Amino acid sequence: EIRLSLVGSEMCIRDRILTGTLGAFGFAILYNLRGTKLLIATLGGALSWGTYLFFGIWFHSEPLRYFFAAIAVTIYAEIFARIKKTPTSTFLIVPMIPLIPGGVLYYTMSYALKNDWNNFVTSAFYTIKLAMALAVGIIVVSTLVRMFSAVIKFLRDKNGNKKERKET
Repeated sequence: EIRLSLVGSEMCIRDRILTGTLGAFGFAILYNLRGTKLLIATLGGALSWGTYLFFGIWFHSEPLRYFFAAIAVTIYAEIFARIKKTPTSTFLIVPMIPLIPGGVLYYTMSYALKNDWNNFVTSAFYTIKLAMALAVGIIVVSTLVRMFSAVIKFLRDKNGNKKERKET
């Protein structure tokens, strides 16, 4: 069993993925997801946190791990959105919940309230880097999917127009 060091304790990877999944499940219920959509969104939470931990094997950069987790979750959301014929956000928002840098954001605000401006600026910059990593990961995949869909539509229309010309 592989263990990861946390601040003041140890927790195995399985337990960390399970807690991320349960967090995603709670938010899926808050967003009124039902049936298979609830299950898909919840499993996306496991995917997001599992991907984050998996890339921790190779990368010690937290923003890079967030970036790859966002890519994995966005691909997952795009696929299941098409399968279930529902907006991508249905399967994107809930799985991103485990990735929200809550602890870092908490400390950032704590430094601001204590007027510790040096630590506040450092922590705020780091929080922004994590948020940007998530945003860029989502944007990269979403843009590629839109471009791919546009090419497919263009090719489909182009081939369809040729068939119509031959018939006339």
